Parts: sequence; C-alpha cells; structure tokens
Amino acid sequence: MRMTLLASMLLATLSPPARADDPAVIANGLYLARAGDCIACHTRPDGPVFAGGRAMPTPFGTIYSTNITPDRDTGIGAWSADDFYRTMHEGRFPNGGLLYPVMPFASYTKVTRADSDAIFAYLRSVPPVHQPNRENDLRFPYNNRQLILGWRTLFFQAGEYVPDAAKSAEWNRGAYLVQGLGHCGMCHTPINALGGNSESRAFEGGMIPMQDWYAPSLTSNKEAGLGEWDIGEITDLLRNGVSRRGAVYGPMAEVTFNSLQYLDDADVRAMAIYLKSLAEGSPLAPETTSIPAPESSLLLHFGQTVYDARCASCHGADGRGKPPEYPPLAANPSIQMASAVNPIRMVLNGGFPPGTAGNPRPFGMPPFAQSLSDDEVAAVVTYIRAAWGNRGTAVSSRQANELRSAPLN
Repeated sequence: MRMTLLASMLLATLSPPARADDPAVIANGLYLARAGDCIACHTRPDGPVFAGGRAMPTPFGTIYSTNITPDRDTGIGAWSADDFYRTMHEGRFPNGGLLYPVMPFASYTKVTRADSDAIFAYLRSVPPVHQPNRENDLRFPYNNRQLILGWRTLFFQAGEYVPDAAKSAEWNRGAYLVQGLGHCGMCHTPINALGGNSESRAFEGGMIPMQDWYAPSLTSNKEAGLGEWDIGEITDLLRNGVSRRGAVYGPMAEVTFNSLQYLDDADVRAMAIYLKSLAEGSPLAPETTSIPAPESSLLLHFGQTVYDARCASCHGADGRGKPPEYPPLAANPSIQMASAVNPIRMVLNGGFPPGTAGNPRPFGMPPFAQSLSDDEVAAVVTYIRAAWGNRGTAVSSRQANELRSAPLN
C-alpha cells in the first residue's frame, strides 16, 4: 500500500535523502511522471519520448514543448535537482527565465521536493535525445516573456500542498494528486481573457482554449460533479475510462490513457474520495428547462426520427443505454449541461473511450458528420437533451455547423 501523504512528509524529516540513482527512486519517479501526464505535452506525435516539440495552440499563438530528456545540450542533462525543483515550484528556468503558464507550474508548485527529485531522477534515466527546442510562435506583445510577471502577480502563488488537518489522509492524498501533479484545474477551471484562472472558481468548468471541448464543472452535480456517484463508479471511470454511469472521450480520454490507468488502487481511490467531496450536497437536476412549444413538437419529432434510425440500437429507445459499453443518455447530467459542445462533437466526430488494462477493447461511437446535415445534428442533440425527463435546451444548426471544423484532438 502506498504511504499516505501525511506520513511521508513526517518521515522525510527523519530519514536521509535517497540516492538519485536508486532504482526504487527512479521507479517512483516513473510513477509520478505518469501521474503528472508529462508525456502528453513533452512528446510530439510519432516523435521521441520526452524530446518535446509538440505544438500547443493557445489564443496568443503556438507554444512548443521543450526537450526534457537528459541530453546536455538540448535537454535537461546539465540541470541539477535544484534546477528542476525551481522549474516545477516557481515556473522559472535555471537561468531565471520565466516559463509560459501553458506549463502547469501553478499546479506543480504544490508537488513536494521529494516527489520532484524522484521525477527528475527518472527523467535522467531515460535515453537522451539531441533535439533542439523549437522557437514559440506567439503574436506581439505575447512574445515578450516579461509580460508573464503581470500574469504571475494575478494568478500564481508558489507553495507546496499543505494538508488539511480536518480531512482524512486519503482525502489529502487525493487533493494533492488532483490539485498538483494531476493539474486537473488547468481544464476544469474557467480561463479568462488573460489566460488565467481564479482559485475562487476552482473546478467550476469551462471551455478548453483552442480545442473546442467543454471541461464540465466538478463542483456541480448538474454537470460532471461526482457527488452522487459511489467510489467504485468514480474509480472505474478514472482508471478504465468507462463506468456504468458513462465514459470519457476527447481530451479526458488522453488523460486516462497516458496517466490515470497507471495509478495504483490507493491513489485512484484517494482521488475519487476527493473528487466526490467537491460536489457533495450540490443539487442534481439541471436548472435549464426544456424547449418551449410550439417549436418543440416539430423539432423533437424530427430529432426522434434521427435518433431512432441512428442511435437507438446502442443507446436504447428509452435512452438507458447498455452500460458500460454504451453510456446512458437519460438522466445523464453531461448531456443536459448549459454547454452542448460535447454532445454535438460526439455526434459529429464519434470517438472511443481509451483502451486501458481494465477496458482493453472499448466500444466506440461512429462519426455522423458525413451522413447527417447540420439540421439533423441539431435536431437529434436537442431530442437527446430534452427526452426521457432530460432538461437541456435546444441546439441550433449554426452551433452544429461551427463545430464541424473543430480540431479532432
């Protein structure tokens, strides 16, 4: 069983530091690097692992991830453990230069020194790759790194995670992983025009910039809040990508594939306990209302016709699906959210939950972008959001058309 966060912090003050070349330290570093999903950003598709160069579009231009292999000239081979910790903890390069906040240092600052050292030891053990870092392509004035000082003043506060003494060790371990290495708030917290988010609105959900996916609120059971789920359902979703309540798609499927499926039982359970606590006590029924008459009768009839022909064979005429293979649509908060982006994208583009050890052959949904018109997509999504007691609002053909050109990642 993994050591609790509180116990590990205490023992760290009593035990001598472990050697960086200790196989146990390196193995723990691999585990923690997976928990932080480092590979997702620092590996270009079909490129060498951790050699960087992955393009990350932002509203301010494109940023390219850096080489974090132990190559001395183009990677982090000349760095010390102190340098690496400063980068994680303060968002600064060894020479004092400022990192752009697309690197989630605002979350990684919560990571303990011992865990930072373990990750660094692991990265020092991977094969070095000589690949120079690519220059970012940012518009003026965002290409001036000194502007980050203003961003940091508004949105960044350095500091390792401080356990809440009023909570259990499991809750604290889950909070440490979700808030820190997991950097879940990067997507699930609203981002403003300056590219920052507020602690006061942590995990309240929002659009993921440049990806056209909506990361639902984790604090509200009206969206993706898990307050009404049991712990087993949450752990299934995190580790396997599917549960009897639903499945993960889009950016979250990548997180499960690269990261969450590798976490051990204790840590997945700890995350589940923390995530469940964020929405406990939140109302379940969405505040939205069904579409008004007389428009509703024609639109819903049209949408039902499309649904019966295209969707009912998997999701059922009653919308209950066949979980976990085919997620339920009836009484599904993620279908009824104020934002209809995700269900529209699923109808247009389809998709698969991630292939994981717990779900190695996932059932997928076919794309309908080529076979359904904008009017048909809007009608069927409207029907799904309003049928079987669901209370979502109507979707327009314009919304469907705008999402046809959305990036597929």
